[in-house]
Amino acid sequence: MEEAHSEQPRKSVKQRRKEQRKLKKARALPEPFSTEDVQWRDIVALLGKEHVDKTLEEEKEWNSPFDLQEEVELEVSTLSSDGESLSIAPSPKSPWVVRTPFALPGETIRAKIYRNSRLHSLADLIAVTKPNPELRDMNRVRCKHFGECAGCQYQMLSYDTQLDLKRNVIVKAYNNFFGLDPSILPSIEPTIASPLQYGYRTKITPHFDAPPRRIRAEYNNGTLEKTKGQPEWLKIGFNKAGTKNPIDIEECPIATSTINQRLPELREAIINDIWTYHKGVSLLLRDSLEIPETSGKGKGSPHRPKSLSSSPSKTSAPEIDSLADAVEKHVCITNHKATVRERVGNKIFDYPGHAFFQNNNSVLVPLTDYVRDAVFSSGKTSPTSEKLTHLVDAYCGSGLFAIMLAEHFQEVSGIELSPDAIKFATKNAQLNGIPTSKIQFRSGDAANIFQTVSHYPPNRTVVVIDPPRKGTDERFIKQLIKVGPKVVVYVSCNVHTQARDVGMIMKEVVGIDQHYALTSLRGFDLFPQTAHVESVAVLRLKDGPPPSS
Repeated sequence: MEEAHSEQPRKSVKQRRKEQRKLKKARALPEPFSTEDVQWRDIVALLGKEHVDKTLEEEKEWNSPFDLQEEVELEVSTLSSDGESLSIAPSPKSPWVVRTPFALPGETIRAKIYRNSRLHSLADLIAVTKPNPELRDMNRVRCKHFGECAGCQYQMLSYDTQLDLKRNVIVKAYNNFFGLDPSILPSIEPTIASPLQYGYRTKITPHFDAPPRRIRAEYNNGTLEKTKGQPEWLKIGFNKAGTKNPIDIEECPIATSTINQRLPELREAIINDIWTYHKGVSLLLRDSLEIPETSGKGKGSPHRPKSLSSSPSKTSAPEIDSLADAVEKHVCITNHKATVRERVGNKIFDYPGHAFFQNNNSVLVPLTDYVRDAVFSSGKTSPTSEKLTHLVDAYCGSGLFAIMLAEHFQEVSGIELSPDAIKFATKNAQLNGIPTSKIQFRSGDAANIFQTVSHYPPNRTVVVIDPPRKGTDERFIKQLIKVGPKVVVYVSCNVHTQARDVGMIMKEVVGIDQHYALTSLRGFDLFPQTAHVESVAVLRLKDGPPPSS
């Protein structure tokens, strides 16, 4: 009888080439301005560029000194821009960085390595053996899932410390991505706080996985014991730190009370119907003002997600003088196609449940007021500076900046690529009683986005841009420079791409002999208890050539 052959079957040439291509792609340098690139810059800063360059030259950047699942004691050096701790591997190991969540500078921790990457490893935090008492206070923590859920990073910190850390993220972003001498930057001002530090988030998107194939098969053939309640394998919530696997979340302290009141009902419906799901689902819960019916059928009710309820009932917008009837009653919208309503100051905004709208309503008045004050501050370029009379809100979405700032300008245009967003922005102007003679929303072609406002006088025009995380692009910037508005306000949810774009704008010659100078730069905390920061950059036209790179 022949001996059993224990060796694995040999891989084909095609399989080996496919694996080599996959490995080469995985080991490619991170895409510029991506999350991975930001993380890489933090690693280089900690290890030192000279050491990193030498290691890359010797092709040793993947030679991790750690085995997977190895436990190690570390002293935390600093925090990365995304809130994770960075530590240098202890001697006699070669210089190497370990990224660990929920640890703070100056602390001694134990961590377990779960992945090795270029010049760094990722690790789970096992224990903080020597906490930093000046920073860490676990009595501040309000969530029982903190330390496991990936949603928050900073609940153990004082709020003032969180704001300081977020300012430092902006400083690092401009040092890394600005592309010009950082000495020409204005002083980066302290981060503006959110009025609410908990209970502020108006949108959450918990998710869950469908029943695993093996368990579904057991259920279908009757070998799985039928039990009431939530199966042990079913987790409805947010990702566990360092993974893409959800953990069970029954309540989220940074979400509004309206959302937290609705979440248990949604969870129960999912548990009862879990065997009807054949793939994972990402839920939507949005805090909304109730929109009154005007057809005499009574008020509308909150909507459920598809497969949990019927389709949303149609509602028509109320007259502007009846809006006050609804402003204090909140409901939770869970249908992506339903209309959400928010009040910002004395203005009302409607938008589809699936659309983008800032998720911290409490900070929107301070944010829009700051933009207004920055535009009309004493940033004069000459004694004969023209009065600012026209506003262009590029990437206008549902019209937040255009509508909030409209009363300060003679004419306002919102420009957006999405026809659906234009429809809602136009409706919002009507809801707030702003005539079309003053404000219009126009669909802009990406190739010539400013064509619809070519009649605006540049020396009296302000452009507000609030792009998605990827920022703007060279084509947009070329068009902006051609228009040459007096003031540009760049609101950003990604300070790293903002730094890149602001540098690109400042390098350009405007008209015959002018350029944009950055006159103010400041962060806003739209997401307390997390590492995320947004920022507002204000640029004004100045005489003379632009600064050199």
